[in-house]
Amino acid sequence: MRIMLAGWRRASKPLPRVVVSDTDATALERLCAEFPFITATGDNREAAMQGIVFLALHPPAIGGALAEIRGSLPAGSVLVSLAPKWTAGKIGEALGGFDRVVRVIPNAPSIVNKGYNPASFSSSLAASDRARVLALLAPLGACPEVPEATLEAYAIVAAMGPTYLWYQLYQLVDLGCQFGLARESAAAAVAAMLDGTRATMAEAGLSPEGVMDLIPVKPLASIESTVKDAYGQTLTELYKKLKG
Repeated sequence: MRIMLAGWRRASKPLPRVVVSDTDATALERLCAEFPFITATGDNREAAMQGIVFLALHPPAIGGALAEIRGSLPAGSVLVSLAPKWTAGKIGEALGGFDRVVRVIPNAPSIVNKGYNPASFSSSLAASDRARVLALLAPLGACPEVPEATLEAYAIVAAMGPTYLWYQLYQLVDLGCQFGLARESAAAAVAAMLDGTRATMAEAGLSPEGVMDLIPVKPLASIESTVKDAYGQTLTELYKKLKG
């Protein structure tokens, strides 16, 4: 939740009472120090008694948390799960039939209001419920409504996507410094390059091959197939695990 709290704060988004629960008291202390406007509790059932409840846990921890809050959710509340793997139906079953569920795959750039956070809504939610959740998520970035069956794909290509790139981009910044650039200049150059790369893919009107042929010199061409194979094998295996 730290990323989302930071994104809301950066956007000056007015929030209702925010109650955060965690079994790790130290983690709660750090979160309260960073976000003094939240209320901390070690009781998941207390945190669940809100209008909109975010379930921000890794998949292995979800079963236990759902068992703990079963029966604690108010009748008109909405549960927003931020995890892959656990379907809305499975969540509802663990909650004893509670079916007011939204699943969102969050994206780290939400911390600077540039996230891509696809969402899937249970059919039982009214338009007003959907609008309430979307209004809360809107300051964090794009929040397209998508079929639930696609969420694990978004988890692989969007939610985890920055982790495939960040270390490479920081390496370019470090190399720029080694080659004589000030760190600020190297970082600005890499950021501008990245923004231009995105725009070229989206706006040049070229095929992928045409885009990649714009620069004839490809210093890392010898490892491209290795990298692509690593993406294909590792991420396909992870996708199957999330869908299993």
